[in-house]
Amino acid sequence: MPTADKPTRSKTTLTDIAYTRLREDILSGRLEPGLKLRVEHLKTHYGAGASPIREALSRLTGDGLTIAEGRRGFRVAEVSNAELMDITELRVLMETRALRMAIEAGDDEWEALVLASFHRLSKLDERLAMEQPGEEWEERHRDFHNSLVSACQSRWLKNFRDILFDQSERYRRLALANGPGKRDVAGEHKQIMEATLDRDSDRACDLLAAHVQETADAVANSDWVCD
Repeated sequence: MPTADKPTRSKTTLTDIAYTRLREDILSGRLEPGLKLRVEHLKTHYGAGASPIREALSRLTGDGLTIAEGRRGFRVAEVSNAELMDITELRVLMETRALRMAIEAGDDEWEALVLASFHRLSKLDERLAMEQPGEEWEERHRDFHNSLVSACQSRWLKNFRDILFDQSERYRRLALANGPGKRDVAGEHKQIMEATLDRDSDRACDLLAAHVQETADAVANSDWVCD
C-alpha cells in the first residue's frame, strides 16, 4: 500500500540524515566529549523532528559514540587515554584480520578499488605536512582504509571493525587542533597499498598495525590530554 509505506521511508531518511550529521559532528569534535545532547536544541540545529533525532541518538549509542542516560536523555561519550589504548589494540586485531582475509579473497575488481582509492587519497596526502586535513581528506582517508578490507567475507568482522575505526578516528580528529604532525602519512599509506596489492599478507598487516599504533601514540603524546 503506497500511502502506508511513504511515511516509513520518509522517517527512515530523516533518521539517516540526522544520524550522519550527528556522527560527523561527534567524530570531528564539534560536539565535545561529555556534552549533554538536548533533543529540543538538536531539533532546531539539525532541522529534524524529535523522533528522527532520538532514533539517531540511539543508533549512535550502539556505535559507542553517545551514552543513553535513561529519562535524562543522551550525552556524547567521554574519552580517555586508557580507552584510546584499548580501542587501538582491538582495532589492530580486527583490522589486520580483515585485511588478511581480504587479501586471500580479493579479486581484480578489489585490487582496482584499492588502487583507485589510494590514488584519490594521495592527491591530498602530501598537504598534511603543511596543513590540517579537511573534510575531503577525511572522506578519502576513510574510503582508502575501507577499500583495503572490502573483500573480507566476514560481515560481522567488518561491522565490528567499522565501529572501532570510527572510535579511533574520533580520537585522532580530537587531537588535530594541535596542528599537523611530522609523520610521512602519505608514505605509510603507499607502503600499505603496495604490500596489499603484492598479496604480502604479513607485511601488509605489520604496516597497517604500525600505522594505527603510531597514530594512537601521537594522539596520546599530543598536547591534547584525556583525563
